[in-house]
Amino acid sequence: MSNTFSISQVELSAILTATQPICNRRTALDVTESILFQVNPRELLLKTTDLEVSLRSSVSIETTLTESKEFLISGKRIFDVVKEMDGLLTFTIDDQKIRIKNESGVGFTLAIREASDFPPFPERIENLMKFDADFIMSVINKLVSVIPQNNATPALNGMFIESIESGIAFVATDGHSLARVQTNKYTLPEGQSWLLPRRTVAELKKLIESSASKEVFLGECSGQLVFSGNHFNFFSRVITDKFPDYKPALEKEGFHGAMLDRGAWVKSLKRAGALLAGKFVSTSFTFKKDVVDLHIENKEVGSLKEAVKVTDFDGEKVKSNFYSPYLLNGLQVLDDDAVAFAIKNETRPIIFEQDNDDYKFTFLVMPVASTQA
Repeated sequence: MSNTFSISQVELSAILTATQPICNRRTALDVTESILFQVNPRELLLKTTDLEVSLRSSVSIETTLTESKEFLISGKRIFDVVKEMDGLLTFTIDDQKIRIKNESGVGFTLAIREASDFPPFPERIENLMKFDADFIMSVINKLVSVIPQNNATPALNGMFIESIESGIAFVATDGHSLARVQTNKYTLPEGQSWLLPRRTVAELKKLIESSASKEVFLGECSGQLVFSGNHFNFFSRVITDKFPDYKPALEKEGFHGAMLDRGAWVKSLKRAGALLAGKFVSTSFTFKKDVVDLHIENKEVGSLKEAVKVTDFDGEKVKSNFYSPYLLNGLQVLDDDAVAFAIKNETRPIIFEQDNDDYKFTFLVMPVASTQA
C-alpha cells in the first residue's frame, strides 16, 4: 500500500501561513528554512523553528499509513505550492521526494530530506495556567504598541509578565510611555516572571486569531515559555535582561484626578500631530478646573491653540509638556468614552486608568521638555 495522506488545502494553507515568519528567518543553520513533517496514522504534525521561537501544529488527516513517517521540506516552497492549489490534497511519500495532487489532478513533486538534520525540538510542556483567549488578545492589543522594535536597552524590547499579590500583571514600556494590565482573575505562584520578546507577542496574536482558540494555556518547557491553543504549541525564548523597576512611576501621591472625553481628546491630539511634520515638537498642556488649554507651534508648519473640556479636576492649575503621539497611542487603546486620568506637575507623568470586570488597565506618558519649533 502506498504511503499517502490527504488534507484540505484550506487547513494546510492556514498552518503553513503561520510557519512562514519562522522558516523564512535566517539563522546559523540552513535546515531551519525547512519544516519538519511528522505523519502518523491519526494526524499530521508540522514543526518549525528559528532557534528563538518554535511552532508545533497538528491537524487530522486521511491516510493509508500504518506507521509514522517524517521528513523535511522547504517551508517557503511547500507554502508557495499549496497556496496555488485547492480542494483535497493528497500527498504520496516516495524516497527523497513527495508528490502532491488535488482532486482535479493538478500535481507537483518536491524534494524532501532526512528528518534527522532538524534541530532538537522542545518537548514535555509543563502547563502552569489557562487564560481565556479573548483576555490574552485584550492584553496584547493594549500593550503591543508600546513595545519598541529595537531599543538599545534589550529589556525594553518585550512584554513583562509577573505574579503580583492580587494576581498577574502584564507590562510594556518604551521609556516614554508605559502600559500595564493587571488582573486578579488569574494567578501564578509567587515570584514567577518572564520577559517575552516583541516578536513573540506579535506572532502569538496572529496564532490566536487564526486558530479560533477559546482558551490559551501558558506553560514552560526547557527554559522556554509556551503558549498552547487549538492544535498549536508556540515556544519562545525569554529575554534574560532585567525589566526596569516601573512601579515608582505608577505612584499617585499628590496627584490631581479628573475625567476627559476620549473622543474629543483623540481629535485634538490628531490635529496637534498634523503640525509635527516629522519633528519631535512638544505640545503644551495647561490643566484647569473645567478645561485643558492645548498649544503647539512649529514655525515651519503652523500653530494650534484650543481648549479641551475636562470634568471633576480637583487641583490648581498644572502646566506640562507632552509629545502628542504618545498620548494618542494610549487613548486609542482605551475602550471607555469617559476616561479617568491623574496629573501632578511638569516632572511627573500623566496617568490614564480604566477598570472592567476582568482587569485594570493603566497607561502613563512621561512629560518632555518644551521643544516648540
